[in-house]
Amino acid sequence: MNNQDDWFKEFEKTSEYSFLRKRPIAYFCTEYGLSSQLPAYAGGLGVLSGDFIKEAGCRNFPLVGVGLYYHEGYARRPLSQEEKEKATPAKLGLTLVINQKKEPILVSLPIYDRTVYAQVWQWREDSVSVYFLDPNVSQNSPADRQITDQLYTTNKETRLEQEMILGIGGLRLLNILGVKPSVFHINEGHSAFLVLELIKQLMECSKIDFVQACRLARQQVVFTNHTLLPAGREVFSNDLVATMLNAYAESLKVPVSEIISLGLIKDSSLFSMTLFSLQLSTKMNAVSALHAKEAAKIWTNHPIEWVTNGVFIPRWDRIQTENKNLFWSKHQENKRELLKVIKEKTGENWNENHLLVGWAKRIVPYKRPLAILENIEGLKKIAQNSERPLKLVFAGLCHAEDPESDSLFEKMQGIIRDLKGLAVYLPGYNIELAQLLTAGCDIWLNTPVVKSEACGTSGMKAALNGVLPVSTKDGWIDEVELFGVGWIADDANINQSLLTILGEQVTPMYYEHLKNPLDSDWLKHMQNSREMILNQFGMARVLREYIEKMYQPIFEALKN
Repeated sequence: MNNQDDWFKEFEKTSEYSFLRKRPIAYFCTEYGLSSQLPAYAGGLGVLSGDFIKEAGCRNFPLVGVGLYYHEGYARRPLSQEEKEKATPAKLGLTLVINQKKEPILVSLPIYDRTVYAQVWQWREDSVSVYFLDPNVSQNSPADRQITDQLYTTNKETRLEQEMILGIGGLRLLNILGVKPSVFHINEGHSAFLVLELIKQLMECSKIDFVQACRLARQQVVFTNHTLLPAGREVFSNDLVATMLNAYAESLKVPVSEIISLGLIKDSSLFSMTLFSLQLSTKMNAVSALHAKEAAKIWTNHPIEWVTNGVFIPRWDRIQTENKNLFWSKHQENKRELLKVIKEKTGENWNENHLLVGWAKRIVPYKRPLAILENIEGLKKIAQNSERPLKLVFAGLCHAEDPESDSLFEKMQGIIRDLKGLAVYLPGYNIELAQLLTAGCDIWLNTPVVKSEACGTSGMKAALNGVLPVSTKDGWIDEVELFGVGWIADDANINQSLLTILGEQVTPMYYEHLKNPLDSDWLKHMQNSREMILNQFGMARVLREYIEKMYQPIFEALKN
């Protein structure tokens, strides 16, 4: 039994745990990567929240999740045939939430000058449920029924409507269900309007004014930020927010301008959901130490802690053995499974003993998907070495309406066509394919511009399976020593650094390893990488740190 197992068993015996059984944590997030089929996630944030939910369920931790159901999912490109054929919520294993009269529960809230309704779907695993609000009901107009069709729609008005349903509607749902949370965890700012509803309830129940209710409400709120990039920080025009929240402000009996002031970006006419979240939370955390350091430079008036992300081990572990004699054979088994998919999708029939290098993420500029492809001749010189061949597999997606990412994707496709026989792109990137890639590659490339990736957990999943990292020193990588595990690439000269590492260090070590795979430096690196993740980056450690650092100070105050 490891240290985390012991801790959670002891925690279940405490009065704090008993208190949480009555007043659980309410976890709000705009996306949840609970399975490849459920269209409720786009990328890393969703997979992270899915892993967090699964760990909470596994640990019998009192927590309830709230999200939105997206009938069309994320507007990703390219779209696989499977993704074009959408299943109904019921066919995806969700249950419609009904009341005692066997009627669907309906949540209502004001948007503009009208009332919008949402039914609710429940996902449950172990002891934890996630509730997905869905406005596709007959009580709504045709336009309102489509509000949550797409995750991360580029239509700002629809985005704001979604965030009102998630935050305000989500808290109203918990009231209907009789759930009385002790802590409200806003996982990224999209759900921050839940605090408005909390303020409204406090004003009505305690007969206090808006300012007093704000002060009380924030004492129950934890806010986790996942990005420093402007594109990831939700911003709306003040006029749009004011117009859409006007009816809600009237129910609060406060001027809408007073609400706007809580998210107003100084010297602008913009409303920031991130700033709004910061103003109305008592605890704020980043998701790696480097992320916290950089966040503190942006939001100088808000104390920022950090809880470095991790992964839900049972979901991502495809090695499942610590036996040195079995480790390599298990890795090769995983690699053969990936190579089979590569052959099915691309026609390339690659040798399982050839070095396989993988890159798989959202295709956005700061992740630098083309980093290894900038010098084609230099790459060919390494990859076409007949004694030490190298193959590259890419996967990823971009938003269908993001021209910059789309341009990167098209450029990547063109280069890969020129590297026929050496590189492939796998379509249909989802959780299932990510599991294959992070277990079947030999090397995992992680190439973000340093200080731009908040954490980056794909490398954790790969390292868990003995896939060795070649990475810039960003996110979680900044917290570890990669000697004996992998290689650090130079951020400022990324392409040349990658080629030098692969050509002079990685390929010689890998092919030397093949001569004696049960006793080699490469195998020791694989075992070290796995041990690092098991010891430091499991989701059990993450959940424990949230309890100790973020939740406990709040619910202890409530108990008293």
